[in-house]
Amino acid sequence: MRTFLREVLITIVLALIIFFAARATIQTFIVVMTSMEPNFHDGQRLVVNKAAYFFGEPERGDVIIFRAPNGRQEDFIKRVIAIPGDTVEVKAGAVYVNDTELEEPYIKSPPSYTMKELEIPKDGYFVLGDNRDHSNDSHHGWLVPRENIKGKAWLSTWPPDAWGVVPDYPLEEQLVASET
Repeated sequence: MRTFLREVLITIVLALIIFFAARATIQTFIVVMTSMEPNFHDGQRLVVNKAAYFFGEPERGDVIIFRAPNGRQEDFIKRVIAIPGDTVEVKAGAVYVNDTELEEPYIKSPPSYTMKELEIPKDGYFVLGDNRDHSNDSHHGWLVPRENIKGKAWLSTWPPDAWGVVPDYPLEEQLVASET
């Protein structure tokens, strides 16, 4: 009987360790609205990797989940366009980071708005929705503080035709190539 109780206790402890480790490193997220179309749709379910930024920082092109600006009690999903120290500008239907026009195959359509050049301060991230003209994002004058970032979109789990790893569009490579 003692051996049985010990085995049950070990099983319970291991289950709790696994449960809390999973809660600390992954989370589920449901996409709301159309700001990230054509890549993410209203009602789509994602798994968020909360551990992605434990030992590193968000990179240009990452799709992140973060606490909404202005203290609202909801989470947003957007794409990181510019990181601390970058300059960003939107003009003539294109986004420029550090004076380099981004090639953005993931957007629904080019932005119809303009935005004056802005330097991103330390600990701030400039984010845009992939559906540029229909997104509440950084072109409206707010940035994402580092502490508000919850994680990186990792897997799509619903609907079934969208199952898979969230694709990366590393904007870093474009900026490095333009400097050489």
